[in-house]
Amino acid sequence: MLEILSGFFLLLLFLIWALNFFSLPANWINIGLLALWKWAYPEMPGGWWFFIGLIALAGVAELIEFLSQMFGSRRYGGSNRGSWGALIGAIAGAVLGAPFFLGLGSILGALIGAFAGSLGVELAAGRSWAEAIRASKGAMLGKVLGFVAKAALGMVMITWSIPRVWPG
Repeated sequence: MLEILSGFFLLLLFLIWALNFFSLPANWINIGLLALWKWAYPEMPGGWWFFIGLIALAGVAELIEFLSQMFGSRRYGGSNRGSWGALIGAIAGAVLGAPFFLGLGSILGALIGAFAGSLGVELAAGRSWAEAIRASKGAMLGKVLGFVAKAALGMVMITWSIPRVWPG
């Protein structure tokens, strides 16, 4: 019976992991679920160091997601204000896009929002169209890199969890 419960629990972790692409805190939710599993099954071989490692990975994933967008904007000639505009635009775009395409609109919304936020701020600062578009492309590419890095580290977290959840 424990094998069936463990299988469903691992499936749940994978489903929650997919929320990374909707700009939701999937890695943190999975840590919470693993803590609940540890509480329900104290014989789980994951101790404090396991959970500290998961928290460290989730923190690094958030930092990479945040900094990659900023770095992308700066790398392509964007200003500091443009980077912040891209960040705010990505959050707004993800929220506004969430109701579309069965929730997948949040991914597109975050990318478009990063581009539009950077573009608006760069143009308001008096930059030329070519400079502003170049910086906005960098912000959007950085957002893509952030999505991928956060999802990859989330998968590492799940991979670490499988032998601790599966009985045997």
